[in-house]
Formats: sequence, structure tokens, C-alpha cells
Amino acid sequence: MGGFFGAVSSNDCIQDVFFGTDYHSHLGTRRGGMTSFSPELGFQRNIHSIENSPFRTKFEKDVEAMRGNICIGCISDTDPQPIMVRSKLGLYAICSIGIINNAEELSNELLQKGCANFETMSSGNINSGGLIGALIAQKDNFVEGIRYAQEKIVGTMSLVIMTKNSIICARDKNGRLPIIIGKRSDGYCFSFESFAFQKLGYNTCHELKAGEITEITKDEYRILSEGTDDMQICSFLWTYYGYPNACYEGINVEAMRTRNGEILAESDMKNGRLPDVDYVCGVPDSGIPHAIGYANKSGIPFARPFIKYTPTWPRSFTPTNQSMRNRIAKMKLIPVHELIEGKKLLFVDDSIVRGTQMRETVEFLYENGAKEVHMRSACPPIMFGCKYLNFSRSTSELELIARQIIDESEGIEGVKYIDEYSDSSTERGKHLRDEICRRLKLTSLEFQSLEGTVRAIGKPECRLCSYCWNGK
Repeated sequence: MGGFFGAVSSNDCIQDVFFGTDYHSHLGTRRGGMTSFSPELGFQRNIHSIENSPFRTKFEKDVEAMRGNICIGCISDTDPQPIMVRSKLGLYAICSIGIINNAEELSNELLQKGCANFETMSSGNINSGGLIGALIAQKDNFVEGIRYAQEKIVGTMSLVIMTKNSIICARDKNGRLPIIIGKRSDGYCFSFESFAFQKLGYNTCHELKAGEITEITKDEYRILSEGTDDMQICSFLWTYYGYPNACYEGINVEAMRTRNGEILAESDMKNGRLPDVDYVCGVPDSGIPHAIGYANKSGIPFARPFIKYTPTWPRSFTPTNQSMRNRIAKMKLIPVHELIEGKKLLFVDDSIVRGTQMRETVEFLYENGAKEVHMRSACPPIMFGCKYLNFSRSTSELELIARQIIDESEGIEGVKYIDEYSDSSTERGKHLRDEICRRLKLTSLEFQSLEGTVRAIGKPECRLCSYCWNGK
């Protein structure tokens, strides 16, 4: 995934961008970067790996040395960013979030047109910023170049360009990811997460529409190219990877998740599937508000039978060694024996992807004396790897537990019946749930419906991307 933040101010804004970017750390775990400009020092850029320590600790010393009234920062799960680009449009910094699925095809096309070379990483892959910069340079100005780049790119691409005087923000053409503008007395900022700038004293003044291109200076924001309300914003912003304080298109993440849990419980109660359990529990962290909503609606007490130890292990996937990652994932879960031993528990998790972590969690609960473990997924079964962002990407869709079961049951023909497998009232739907229960040792399992998810978000289904659930 990834996130970005930037500001243009009458005053030095380095600290603002440092803290604003740090507030995007939940969106990426590989690299962080900051670029600023001042007339005295020119462009200044710092990029660090954040795989083994957080953004804040890596950039504290850099921030002391950097200067500028204009600055951008990013958290990246892919390339080192921001990068500097010099083209016929001038010298500027660029960073992006999203995914370019046709990068090799585009780079070959540009090389044939006379593009001399591209910045590459040690893996040999082309840095996405360099590719985007080369595409933009095919046109005579930034607006035309950005439009051209986003039309050529297969996938999703939101980007920002920082010159000596302003920042240009471009939301992806389908509006899958947000960009929000904040205003303060001394300038303007942009952000993926709205709460990131609210803590810095900015107030929301504009949210870019799908495909919109907007320029900010210390004095104003100006729309360079109009966007559209016809968007397909990613539903998982609310269900999973958005931070609880965040708002997208006016909908708060925490409020959506609580409402989603209520709808999930309402469905269980209506269909006679509400189990006799001692506690409703959330799989930390994003599953907790879904579980609170479920508990509130069902009347079953909410409890936390295990707690994640996060002071030194905030992310289980940080170490590069797989065996160490697996060990830390287990070390983080500390049981509360009084709330597990002899108890019947219903857990709500944000999603079920491969099922590996959930299987380990269920085994952990039984090892600590749980009598029954029921599971509710806060979203429909994941049937397709995401091809628009970095969520649920897989080398094969058969890594997804739901698709494994469908393939083993009906082979390639099973894809025709995705809707039936998602629906618990059909024979195929019952088979999917029974088989997942068997593999993960669950007492019962149910998924939120797509209708329930849409209702919890509160936006028309036609404006939401639901590809990973139904291929649409």
C-alpha cells in the first residue's frame, strides 16, 4: 500500500511533514522518504528503510538538518520515494501510491521512443517514480502529462509532484485512494489520511474527486483539472487498512466498522445463526470495532481474551527472516486465561485471506482451554487477488482459502459460481463455510454479505470497488 503527506507554508514546514508522514506508518512497512526545498539549500532528499524500525526514529536527525517552506513525505511498500526528476518540464520531486501492472510494457515503449534510461533498484525493477516522470514528459505540461500517464497505466496511480514553488496532487482516475487538502493560517497541506493534518492544526477544506488534479501553494489550492463523482473507491479502506480515526468521502472508519458489526449480528439473529457463547471478541486490531458492534447489537458481552504485545513488536512481519516473523507473531499473543479457559467464544476478524494466521490463532485459543471458537468475517469471502492496490495480492489466487476450496470442489468451472459460494443460503455457500470450519477447526463461521458491507459504508455500490469479493 503506501501513503503520503506534504505542505506549502509561509514558515518552515519540515516538522509538519515529518509528523504528518509518520501518521501514515500503518500503510507501509518498507521505505520512507522526505524531500524539501529552500532557496539556500535547494532540494534536500532523505530515504530510509523502515523494515526494522519506524519512520519516526529513522528521520529524527534528518529533520534537524532539513529546511524549507515546501516539503513532501511518503511511506512506501514498493520503491524508494520521493525521487528527483529532471525533464523538459523542469526539476521536481515525485512520489506515488498504487500499482503499475504494465510497467515493463510501458518502459519498453518509452525506450523505443528514445528515452535513454530509467533509474532501477538493485532487483533490476524500474522505480515507478522514474517511469511516471518519463510518461509525464511525453506531454508539454504537467496536467496533460499526468492525464497521459494515468491513461497509460494499468492499475491504480495517485501521485504528487513538488516543484520549487508548489505541490501538484493527482488522485487516481477511478478514485480508489483518497487525497485530502487541509488549510491553516500559514499555508496548505495534502494528505492520504485526514487525521494526520488535523493534529497539526489544519482543517479539511477540499477532498479531490476521482481523476482530479489540484495545485497547492502557501496562499491557495487551485483545481487544474476537474475530477468526477464517478468513482470506485476501495471498500477495504473502511473494512481493514484505514486507520480508525480516518474519514474517506465523509465516512469515518471506526463508525463504519462498528456499524458493520451491528449489521453482521443483525443478520445472524434474523437467520437463526446467533450462537450461544460467553463472549464476543475482536481479532486485534482492526477486528475489534467490528466485534464491538456485533456485541452491542447481539447483547452478548464483549471481551478481550488475548492481548497483542506491541511496544517492541508493533508489526509481526517486520523481520526479514520468515521463521523469526512466525515466532514473533506467536509471541505477541498473550492470553487472559480467565476469559478463555472453558469459554465459548465468538471472534470477529476483518477478513479471511489465506487462513494461515487464523488457524494459528484458533489453535492458540484451544491450547489455552477454549471450549468453542466461532468466527465471523467482517467482509465477504475473498475470491480474487487485488489487481488495483497491494491488498490481498497473491502469486496465485489459489493461495486464497476460499478459491482453494472452490477449485478442489469443481475445478476451473467453480469460478462461474462465485456468487453462490459467497451466499450462505445456497448449497455451495454452506459447503464453503463447512470446509473452512473443518480446516481452521472453527465451531461455526459466517461472512458479512456484500449488501451488508455496502450498507455499513453508506455509499452506493456503484461507487465502491468490490473486485476482491466478486470480480467487479
